[in-house]
Amino acid sequence: MGHDAHETDAAAAVDFKEVQSTERFQQLRKRHRSFVFPMAIAFLLWYFAYVLLADYAVGFMSTKVWGNINIGLILGLLQFVSTFAITGWYVSYSNRKLDPIAAEIRHEIEGHEFDQHGNPVIGTAK
Repeated sequence: MGHDAHETDAAAAVDFKEVQSTERFQQLRKRHRSFVFPMAIAFLLWYFAYVLLADYAVGFMSTKVWGNINIGLILGLLQFVSTFAITGWYVSYSNRKLDPIAAEIRHEIEGHEFDQHGNPVIGTAK
């Protein structure tokens, strides 16, 4: 069934523990964590503050701002806004700080050139 030719898998020949110990990988991991952990903590604090205010500061949260719009509704909508803002910020950060390093590591592992979208550039394999 099919031909007997064995295609070499680039990942099969890679020692991933060795790759993880390289300076470039450590830098990638440090940059990733330096963004993700503080941002996750900040967002969780913001989320729990909203929940606690909704539960224990009902008078404050029901303060009318404009018509039937109250502070609780505004803060609730800001939860969505902040989620999208953090996502956009992470994408921008990743494009500038993480993707170039990841592309270098990927190139070293696979031995291919990739364009800015991660697609292999034909004719540049080692």
